[in-house]
Amino acid sequence: MRISTRAGLRHRRPLLPPIARRVIGFASIAVMTAIAPLAHAAWPERPVRLVVPYGPGGSSDVIARLLANEMGKTLGQAVIIDNKAGASGIIAMQEVARAAPDGYNVVLGHVGTLAVNPAMFAKLPYRDEDFAPVVLLAKVPMVFAVGAKVPAQTLAEFVALAKAQPGKLNYGSAGNGSAGHLAFEMLKVTTGIDVTHVPYKGTGAQLNDLLAGNTDAASAGPPGFVAQAKAGKLKIIASGSPQRLAALPNVPTVAELGYPGFDSSQWFGILAPANTPPDVVARLHDAAVKALNVPAVRARLEEDGSTASPMGPAEFAKFIKAERERWSAVVRKAGLKAE
Repeated sequence: MRISTRAGLRHRRPLLPPIARRVIGFASIAVMTAIAPLAHAAWPERPVRLVVPYGPGGSSDVIARLLANEMGKTLGQAVIIDNKAGASGIIAMQEVARAAPDGYNVVLGHVGTLAVNPAMFAKLPYRDEDFAPVVLLAKVPMVFAVGAKVPAQTLAEFVALAKAQPGKLNYGSAGNGSAGHLAFEMLKVTTGIDVTHVPYKGTGAQLNDLLAGNTDAASAGPPGFVAQAKAGKLKIIASGSPQRLAALPNVPTVAELGYPGFDSSQWFGILAPANTPPDVVARLHDAAVKALNVPAVRARLEEDGSTASPMGPAEFAKFIKAERERWSAVVRKAGLKAE
């Protein structure tokens, strides 16, 4: 006897009452919800790229390379440094802002790209909303240096020299809107001197011209300048930090030289594209903090005058906002605009 296809299908249906079907449906949702947080458990499955907005040789590059190796050990994948210099760090920031939010492309943001650029540029191709703050890494004081042939041994002598010939002396920085640029502009406003700004694409190029005598002065983080100062190739005349640096105990601060409250410290932190999964952000944060706690890393940071200052994502976001307000005031007083 033949059984019709329609009848056969009817008899093969699961004979479950409605209440049982609802229970199974709820159970499936519960299982999927429990599995969801594990979606990124395998991350990272390939190397992570840390984009540095400036060229090799400066504080940004030194700190990035110092941490990358230790972070790679924790993550189980290499952290590769990619220097993307130019346009006041805008190129690097824009590239990561547009990257997929998967944790494989992050950027080393710093005071220039996050606190200064928004005050100097009428329009930027990136916004705060484009990034997920991961961790504040370190604070680095700025130092002020003059070339070996400049007839000034102290800050007071340099200020006197600059005032004797307004606009004739110049200073180099790692670029428009860089920490060195703003630090020297803060010094100009504070001391009342007129010195011409010469922007470069990174601290390395800036330092080379200072050593060659093509510029008279400069401001940057200690890592690029300390070794050259010890070799007698330039003179560090003051530190912009609140206290003297352990690496430069004989170099006075600007504040103690008659300008109380002066603080031109810069800072660095890691940011990921917006909407990066929270668990990926957490793993990046933990890897960075673990790297900062490695004794050899801490010792090297201190040797260069830097201070490890880890902050979590939420605290880092608040810190960026506060620093933007502080440096915006400097930009206004100096009358700075993007060149």
